Amino acid sequence: MANTATALRAPTVAPIRPASARTALVKRTFRDARVRTIAFAYVFAIYSWLQPAGYRKTYPTLADRIAFAHSFAGNDAIRLFYGYPYDVMTVGGYAAWRVGGTLALAAAIFGVLAAVRALRAEEEAGRTELVLAGAVSRRTAFRSAMAAIGTGTALLWLAAFLGFVVGRLPVAGSAYLALAIVAVIPPFVGIGAVMCQLAPTRRGALALSIGAVMVFWLLRVVADTWGSGAWLRWATPLGWAEELGPFTGTHAVPLLLFVAATVPLLWAAERIGATRDVGAGIFAEHDTAPPRLGLLGSPSAQALRTERGTLASWLLGVSVFAAIFGMIATSISAAGISENLQKQVAKLGTGSIFTPIGYLSFVFIVFILAVCLFVCGQVAAARTAESDQQLETLLAHPVSRTRWLAGRYVIALLGAAVLSLLAGLLTWAGAASQGVHISLPRMLEAGANCLPVAILFLGIAGLAYAVVPRASAAISYVLVTASFLWYIVGALLGLPRWLVDATPFVHVGLVPVQAFRTTDAIVMAAAGLVAAGASLAVFRRRDLLGS
Repeated sequence: MANTATALRAPTVAPIRPASARTALVKRTFRDARVRTIAFAYVFAIYSWLQPAGYRKTYPTLADRIAFAHSFAGNDAIRLFYGYPYDVMTVGGYAAWRVGGTLALAAAIFGVLAAVRALRAEEEAGRTELVLAGAVSRRTAFRSAMAAIGTGTALLWLAAFLGFVVGRLPVAGSAYLALAIVAVIPPFVGIGAVMCQLAPTRRGALALSIGAVMVFWLLRVVADTWGSGAWLRWATPLGWAEELGPFTGTHAVPLLLFVAATVPLLWAAERIGATRDVGAGIFAEHDTAPPRLGLLGSPSAQALRTERGTLASWLLGVSVFAAIFGMIATSISAAGISENLQKQVAKLGTGSIFTPIGYLSFVFIVFILAVCLFVCGQVAAARTAESDQQLETLLAHPVSRTRWLAGRYVIALLGAAVLSLLAGLLTWAGAASQGVHISLPRMLEAGANCLPVAILFLGIAGLAYAVVPRASAAISYVLVTASFLWYIVGALLGLPRWLVDATPFVHVGLVPVQAFRTTDAIVMAAAGLVAAGASLAVFRRRDLLGS
C-alpha cells in the first residue's frame, strides 16, 4: 500500500522563484526588442563616428572652423535641427552640437517606442495576461520591462561611445557625450509608460507619446532660435541634454533633472498599472457610439478609414518640414564654406548645395527617405491587421486575399504620391515666400522624383510581408535606413563606385539641379512592381499568422 501511495503521489514541482521570473521576463522583453535596439545602435555608432571624423577632415585649420562657425553654425534656421552651437570650432564641440542634437531626439523616440512596445503592445497581444496568471505580480512584470529597456539604453550608450572613440574623440569626453544623449531616454520611457496607462490601445498610447516628444522638441526649437526664450531649455529633457555641456564646459547638475522627472513618471505608471484592468486604460473606450458607415463599402475603403489618422500625421509632418526647408533656402550660401567641404559634398553627386536651388535639390533626399518609410509603414499596418486577427474576420466574407493586399498597395502608392507632390509644392511655396525664384513645375517634378524609390521599397516590403510576415517590418525599415546611410557614408568615404551604386538612392537625379533619370526610375519602379506581384502570389497561398 505504501508503494501504491508513493506511486500515486503527485510529482513535486519546484516553485518559481521571483528572481528567476524577473530574469526570464527581462531576457524575453529584451529579445523581443532586439531588432529595434540593434537598428538604433547601428545608427548611433555610425553617426557618432562619421560626424567628428568628417569635421576633422573637412575643416583641418582654425581658419576653416571660424568660417564655418560664422556662415553655417551661426544660422538660426540650422538650429531647428541641431540645437544651439556652443563651441563648433573644436571637434568635440561640433560633435556635441551635430551628434548630440540629432541623436537626443532619436533617443527620445526610442524611449517612447520601447515603453509602448514593452507594456501596451504586450497587453494587446494577450501575453501580459498569461504572464500574470502565473506566479508573477504586476510590479514584477513592470519592473522587468523597465530593466530590459535599461539594458537596451546601455547598449545605445556603448554604441555612441564607441563611435566617438573611433572618431578619435577623448575617451572621457566621449563617455560623457554618450551619456548626455542616452540620458534623454529614461524620462521619455516614463512618459510612454504613463501614456500606456492612460490610453486603452497601443495606437492611442503611441500617438500620445509621440505627441509629447513633438511638444518637447518644439520647446527646444523655440529656446534655441528665440533669444528671449532660452529659459525654455529648462522645460524640456532635450534642452537638459544641451545644458549638460559635453566638450563645452561640463555641467552635471541637469542629470538630477533627468532623475527627478523619470522617477515620478515610472512610479505613477506602476501604481496606475497595478490598479487598472489588463487591456483597459484610464481613458476608457466607449462601448456604444452612433453608427458611422463611411468608408466601409470595400476592403480598400475600410483600410483607408483605419489609416486616416496616420495619413493625416504624415501629411502634416511633410507639409511643415517642406515649408521650413523652402523658407531657409535663402540662408544657404557658399560664403565661408571651405573648399574642402564643398569637394566632400560634391562626392554625393549633387553638385553644389551651397546655393538656394542646389540646397532645395539636395533636401529632397530627405523627402525620398520619408516617403520610403511611409510605404513601409503601410505594409507594416497590413501585418498589424493580420496579427490582430482583423484580417481573419474580413476574409470570412467574400473578399479575396489578393484584392485585400492589392488595395493596401494602392493606398500606399496614392499616399506616397500625395506626400511627394505636396513636398514639391510647399517647398516651392516656402522658397518663393523668401524671394527664391524657382520653377513650380520643376519642384513638382522633384516631388515626383520620390516615387520610383518608394515603389521599389514598397515591393520589397510587400514581398518580405508575404514570405516572413513576423519579421517583415524590421526587414523593410532596416533596408531603407541602411540604404540611405550607405548612400551618405559610401560616397563620402570614396568607396569604389560599384559598391556605392548598390543603394537605389544613388540612382536618383536630384531635380532641379540635375535631370530626372527616366531609365533608372523605370527600372526601380518595375522592380518594385514585380516584387509586389510576387508578394500577391505568395500571400494567396500562405497561412495567416498571429502575433
